[in-house]
Amino acid sequence: MTSGCYCGSGKDFSRCCQPILQGEQPASTAETLMRSRYSAYCTKNYSYILNTYAEAKQAQLTEESLANSAKNTVWLHLDIESGTSPSEDLVEFKAWSKERNSIYLLHETSRFIKEKGQWRYLDGELHSDCGKVALGRNDPCLCHSGKKFKQCCLRR
Repeated sequence: MTSGCYCGSGKDFSRCCQPILQGEQPASTAETLMRSRYSAYCTKNYSYILNTYAEAKQAQLTEESLANSAKNTVWLHLDIESGTSPSEDLVEFKAWSKERNSIYLLHETSRFIKEKGQWRYLDGELHSDCGKVALGRNDPCLCHSGKKFKQCCLRR
């Protein structure tokens, strides 16, 4: 794949999240891990998602349960709201998705920890604006492309 990364970094996927997803390099910050987990959801890499949970959370999940919870979801766009410091263990983000022609917002402040020298997702606090979003076909697209929603992310 030679197009932009799913995480919205502006970098090519092969130079952004792909090496992390393939285990060629670790996520250097909590934000990098968050971005790579988003890309993993976009590419249905549930093994990576499971393996990047904190160990205590991994025991409660399976790849199959992760896949089932996301089977009808098409991820559209990611906005990082905060979390750019290398030592920061909190990342606030907004992830937009589509499920059965409805648009949803996942707005979370995620908490990360380091285990065995690697960043891991521990848990998150959902914000009050999470849920179904009323977005009209002629509204500007949520991905900031400058196009109308109907001409951009609605087509995915």
